[in-house]
Amino acid sequence: MSFDETFDVIVIGAGHAGCEAASASARIGSQTALVTLNLDMIGQMSCNPAVGGIAKGHLVREIDALGGIMGRVIDRTGIQFRLLNRSRGPAVQAPRAQADRALYRTEMRRTLEATPNLHLRQGLVIDFIIEDGCTIGVELQDTRRLRANAVVVATGTFLNGLIHTGRRTYTAGRAGEPASIELAESLKHLGFPVGRLKTGTPPRLDGRTIDWDAFIPQPADERPVPFSFSTEQIEQPQITCFIGYTNEVVHHSIRSNISESPLYSGQIKGVGPRYCPSIEDKVVKFPDKSRHQLFLEPEGHDTYEVYLNGFSTSLPSELQQDIVHKIPGLEQARIIRPGYAIEYDFVDPRGLTPFLQTVKIHGLFFAGQINGTTGYEEAACQGFMTGVNAALFVQGREGFRLRREEAYIGVLIDDLINHGVDEPYRMFTSRAEHRLSLRHDTADTRLSAYGRDLGLVGDSTWDRFNQRYERLAKLRVLLEETRFKRSDSQYYALSNMLGKDLGDSISLAHLSQYPNIDNDLIFRFLPENVGVAYTFDDLETALANILYSGYIQSQRSNVERIYQYDGLNIPQSFNYSLIGGLSNEMVERLQRAQPQTFGQARQISGITPAAICLLLFQLKRAKAA
Repeated sequence: MSFDETFDVIVIGAGHAGCEAASASARIGSQTALVTLNLDMIGQMSCNPAVGGIAKGHLVREIDALGGIMGRVIDRTGIQFRLLNRSRGPAVQAPRAQADRALYRTEMRRTLEATPNLHLRQGLVIDFIIEDGCTIGVELQDTRRLRANAVVVATGTFLNGLIHTGRRTYTAGRAGEPASIELAESLKHLGFPVGRLKTGTPPRLDGRTIDWDAFIPQPADERPVPFSFSTEQIEQPQITCFIGYTNEVVHHSIRSNISESPLYSGQIKGVGPRYCPSIEDKVVKFPDKSRHQLFLEPEGHDTYEVYLNGFSTSLPSELQQDIVHKIPGLEQARIIRPGYAIEYDFVDPRGLTPFLQTVKIHGLFFAGQINGTTGYEEAACQGFMTGVNAALFVQGREGFRLRREEAYIGVLIDDLINHGVDEPYRMFTSRAEHRLSLRHDTADTRLSAYGRDLGLVGDSTWDRFNQRYERLAKLRVLLEETRFKRSDSQYYALSNMLGKDLGDSISLAHLSQYPNIDNDLIFRFLPENVGVAYTFDDLETALANILYSGYIQSQRSNVERIYQYDGLNIPQSFNYSLIGGLSNEMVERLQRAQPQTFGQARQISGITPAAICLLLFQLKRAKAA
């Protein structure tokens, strides 16, 4: 068989998974082709123009620590940075950034085009070329054949994509782009178990037709937290987003027209994301709520387009316009692009190895929504891992994987390949048993050494990492050794502030544990001139390490203790709904899975560590009785 071009690795699709896969593969040293339908849509944000969020921000930090590119691209194109969950503990805080959608796409393409060994190709892949159970290339619709010993499939929602807007349906990968029908059929022909999932997007509005005074401003953080450990400063101007709410008039209109929604007419068969419901789902499933929160997010500095976050819908477009007008502040708003739902094929990820290579076909790797996940960040981390492992595969080197206790990426892949999905998989901090040690600010100390070994962390980044590592070690010693004695003037001020005696002396490390003491105060208390040597980010990380040190050790002990009860039987008649403190979602998952032992229950996808502890307590109590 003749081929038009030969590469080491081919990546199909240039979404967030495909971009990371192609970049990692090429930088490891493999000649890599990134094949996509439209080179102008590389890195397109199909839904929300934002990166990060709770647990998702952790994934982006981990990608960056390993040498990936998403963090650096969003730092150059983000127009509103916010650290979420500031009022809660450091383990569940996470960075998020609103992106300039067009600029993000431009910067991602620029980054890829500047990557050695990476070749961009436009075309529609319609089939795999397989020989003796091994991948040897792909065939394009325009009859070109490209040869490679490893192929990464990162097709997003394009596999048999079907868009729904009211009763109207049409095939598409996303609005305005064709679906990948032939490639989806090729996967079925090869014997892969295929299912259907669904996601959706809200309408985009013309910002010139919005009454902005009717909404609550949500400004960017004064001190932006970047995603990349190599970013020293966010340079682009920041914008303000806005918060609004639906009302009973909106809800009544949706209920009155619910038969027009393909979600409720039976038209849509695929399962949608539980944690990102459409506005129809919100109104139907939460009838007691009189309003639902909305976020109005401008899509860039040079456009009037506004993303109506929280209002995902597949209602008919004319009905969308009518309902949007019932939202206070949007009485005159015009819809630029209506919202829609999209169904697409996915392949059961339980047929993958820990390296995200298919068991059925050697050299074939899957990443992103084809594995049943949802979200840019979940896709990107899989793309990075497949790009690394595809390159290592063709080079005859050992594959690369991460354990659950090392990274959220390890949690995600472990969940997918061992438990599969029954709905679009989204990352949450609650999925990680070791989340206290998997903070977003510790991703470099956990993972940068791996990136260095892979050749993805360059000299300057590695030097910066080592310098930060040394600063954190010295800062921890400084916090523990800097003490206030009764004879010091600050001692009595602190004692009065806290309303208690502090003993003969107290260290800064100990002082930081009190709830009325914030990090700004600790920073001011550092010895004179010493604070110049450390950044405020250094201090936050050092204090969080001190705060969680005891908890982390206890958590590890608890996990080891729980594992010893894996053989504990669960009676067939066991009633999970009677377990106090167990959420309805956890009860539903347990009842559906019907585990026979505690070990089986512990491995059910989506079961939180807290739910496992409650279940174990009840099982042990029932056994003792």
